[in-house]
Parts: sequence; C-alpha cells; structure tokens
Amino acid sequence: MNRFLAMIISFTLLPTGTALAEQYEIVIHGMTCAFCVDGLQRSLEKRPDITSAEVSLRHRKVRITTPGESADLEAIRQTVIDAGFTPVNIERLADAP
Repeated sequence: MNRFLAMIISFTLLPTGTALAEQYEIVIHGMTCAFCVDGLQRSLEKRPDITSAEVSLRHRKVRITTPGESADLEAIRQTVIDAGFTPVNIERLADAP
C-alpha cells in the first residue's frame, strides 16, 4: 500500500534533479499486473540514461526522467520491447514553468 501511494505521489511531483532533466511519457500495451509493472520498472531503471521510471498500470503509461537531452529514445523503446511490452507512443513532456 505504501509503495502504491509513493508511486502516485511521485507521478504527480516534478523531478528534483537538475534543470537539464528531461521527462518522457510512454504509452504501453501489454501490462496486465503488478508483476508486469515491477519488471518493466526494473528494466528501465537499469539503463544509465534513465534516472527514474514510474510505471502506472492503471493508465498503462511510464514516465521516465533522463539526465538531459542525451536520451536514446530508440534504445529505450527497445528496452520496453525486450521487457515484453509494446511501446505505442513516446512523448516528451513540456518543461515545467
């Protein structure tokens, strides 16, 4: 329960990293359970170009934070595929005011 609440809170808060951090949202097909969420989150967080990954089973989305504009979106897409899911859309989120 605490982990679920932490995920919801972190999904709505802005990253506390540097100003150069970028956020992307990925729509995912194929997630059906908490095990899927955990596996995908672990796979994404192993990547050196991702500082955080929050996976939402309810919304079927992943929000990732990268340390800057150096994110290799094709490699991130391949990581999602290798984890067993289908990345439908990767969208860069607008900068916070």
